[in-house]
Amino acid sequence: MTPLNPWLVPVALCAPLQAFAVQYLTVEAAQQLMFPAATEFKPRALLLTAAQRETIARAAGTPVRTAEVRCWEARGASGVLGLVLVDEVIGKHEFITYAVALKPDGSVLQVEILDYRETYGGQVRQPAWRAQFVGKTAADAVRIDKNIQNLAGATLSSVHVTDGIRRLLTTYELALRTSP
Repeated sequence: MTPLNPWLVPVALCAPLQAFAVQYLTVEAAQQLMFPAATEFKPRALLLTAAQRETIARAAGTPVRTAEVRCWEARGASGVLGLVLVDEVIGKHEFITYAVALKPDGSVLQVEILDYRETYGGQVRQPAWRAQFVGKTAADAVRIDKNIQNLAGATLSSVHVTDGIRRLLTTYELALRTSP
């Protein structure tokens, strides 16, 4: 039997003990949760041009990471109920996937965290924190310490999710509201 190398013990003690990744909701489950009266979720294709990305980034004060906007129109018996947008932002090290439901007037109906991959900061899933976004539009500041409270122990996650929601509201105002 080979003896244990004493130099490996400190290395093993410093290595991460577990990876953390949880899928709380699929896109389909989030859609149904946010629009229970919907009978259909019609994909609404939107590929932002470079000029649109630049305009949105400047207006939102945060970069646009991808040109593709993942969006579905929620439809029910009474017509269009709203939109579901799915996006990702970086937490501290890993991506956080979240969904935002918008009413037909562009105000936030609901925010759901779909996938959380960080070891810390999962407090962004707290219903009370997510409820702060309800009713917000692109006309609102939607900023940490302005009209959204920061979360102790989840500072980067709360800042980045807030920035992402502000970017999606701006995207709605500048690109989705006017597109077919």
